[in-house]
Amino acid sequence: MAARIQQSPQPGGGKRKGKAQYVQAKRARRWDGGGPRQLEPGIQGILITCNMNERKCVEEAYSLLNEYGDDMYGPEKQFADKDQQPSGSEGEDDDVEAALKKEVGDIKASTEMRLRRFQSVESGANNVVFIRTLGIEPEKLVHHILQDIYKTKKKKTRVILRMLPISGTCKAFLEDMKKYAETFLEPWFKAPNKGTFQIVYKSRNNSHMNREEVIKELAGIVGSLNSENKVDLSNPQYTVVVEIIKAVCCLSVVKDYMLFRKYNLQEVVKSAKDLSQLNPKQAAQTGNGKEAKLESGDKSSQNDPAEGKNNQQVVPENSEELSPTESISETHVVNEGVAKPELASQVTEGSESNENDL
Repeated sequence: MAARIQQSPQPGGGKRKGKAQYVQAKRARRWDGGGPRQLEPGIQGILITCNMNERKCVEEAYSLLNEYGDDMYGPEKQFADKDQQPSGSEGEDDDVEAALKKEVGDIKASTEMRLRRFQSVESGANNVVFIRTLGIEPEKLVHHILQDIYKTKKKKTRVILRMLPISGTCKAFLEDMKKYAETFLEPWFKAPNKGTFQIVYKSRNNSHMNREEVIKELAGIVGSLNSENKVDLSNPQYTVVVEIIKAVCCLSVVKDYMLFRKYNLQEVVKSAKDLSQLNPKQAAQTGNGKEAKLESGDKSSQNDPAEGKNNQQVVPENSEELSPTESISETHVVNEGVAKPELASQVTEGSESNENDL
């Protein structure tokens, strides 16, 4: 009797669940696709920041990506009905091995059916959404989206702020990042390829990575691939984006980073409208990467007296996303000469106090 009394239901009916059980059940209901459920090394995708409304952000991301994805790659392939039907009927296959192979094939087919072109996964940070991609080149797709918005001046999102393509992910440990970056950066910077570049770094929910070390090592790798690679803050050909979330490092190399307002969809629409009011001469200067001065929130490059001797500049990212929850922690590194391993040896920490998302 005592045991029964202890196990009796709580007042109001039913056994009370702990908070952890509710969270797990909620996540289980939200997940309806195959592949990884959270951001992890080895996947590609698109990192999207928003302002407090992640659910709406995911909806807008699906709508926008499917629209432009269909435009660039055609409609997403649909699986035939026969792939969804169970294989065979009872008694057809007496061979146990053959029946087992069929069952494995059915499981594989059903898994492939759930793998979509775009699939949201847990990013590991607040106000950050990660859309995993399959059969898509994230840089080309995102650049195409921003280019179209820049030209048409049409605002297509309400809560999406920045949209960054992520071409590669690895473990967020310095040795892993160095080894991965040596191969990852080759298509853009290995001789005979060359170009001007800048490095943008941001870390969320991670306390073991050192910004100075990461920038120094990546700059050294770019310089070792081709000594003619030079750093340029005002109008670089390429921007190396480093986004660290927990124990995952996301990397990408993007073009027109300054022209497209650091890949901020809201600011791209504003800048495009501003350009329509300029005379041809001003518009031409803006097209050369000088349009950053038009934005009231932008600040001119600030020289640190301690770094003036080395002709280095450190410019903290502006809070162009208009989000109170997004910390100002990105950094551009500039050197007038060739990129060298000691490029970021004297980089100041800037505003690191609010590194993690609120």
